[in-house]
Amino acid sequence: MTASFTEGHSDPIVQPVPASVVQQVDAADTTLHNPKRAVISLGANLGNRLETLQGAIDALEDTPGVRIKAVSPVYETEPWGVEPGSQPSYFNAVVVLKTTLPPSSLLERAHAVEEAFHRVRDERWGARTLDVDIVAYADVIDDDPHLTLPHPRAHERAFVLAPWHDVEPEAQLPGRGPVAELLDTVTREGVVPRKDLELHLPE
Repeated sequence: MTASFTEGHSDPIVQPVPASVVQQVDAADTTLHNPKRAVISLGANLGNRLETLQGAIDALEDTPGVRIKAVSPVYETEPWGVEPGSQPSYFNAVVVLKTTLPPSSLLERAHAVEEAFHRVRDERWGARTLDVDIVAYADVIDDDPHLTLPHPRAHERAFVLAPWHDVEPEAQLPGRGPVAELLDTVTREGVVPRKDLELHLPE
C-alpha cells in the first residue's frame, strides 16, 4: 500500500484510503518499529499436511506487522491423547517471527489462519487440518486463561521443543529455561524428523 492511492483522480464510487491509514499500515508492515519476538508452532494431520503448513506460514507472513524470521524442519508426530492408529500422524513445525502486534492480536490472527484452512474445534485431541499455537511471546509470562504465555504444555512437547531447538539452539522458554535442557527431559518417541520434506521462508 502506498500513498498513490490517496493522490490524483478517484474512482467515483470507491473512496480513497485516507493517508493516515496508509501511513499506519506501511509502518506496521515494513518498518516493524520496536518489534517483539514470538514463536509459533504449527501442526496438521488431515489433508495435504505439508501444503497446509506452508500455506499457514505464508498467511502469517502476509499479516501486517508480522515478519517470519526462521522456519524449522518438519517433524512427523504420533497424535497425543488418542488410541494408536485412530488418527493420521501429524506434521509439525515451528516458526520464529518478529511482530508489532500485541499477543491478543497475534492470537486472533492465528485463529483466523486456522479457520482459513477449515479448522474445526469439535473435540479435544481431535484430528485437525491445522493447529496454530503461540508458544512464546518475548519474555512474557501470563496466566490469562484466554492466552497463557508461554504455552502451558510447550515444555513437555518434543514436537515443539525439537523443531524450535533446530532453528534456535540457544532459545529460552520464559519461566522454564533453555529449550535444549527441556528437550533432554522429554521423550522423543513418536517424534521423527522428516529430512525428505522442507518448508520455506516466504519470499
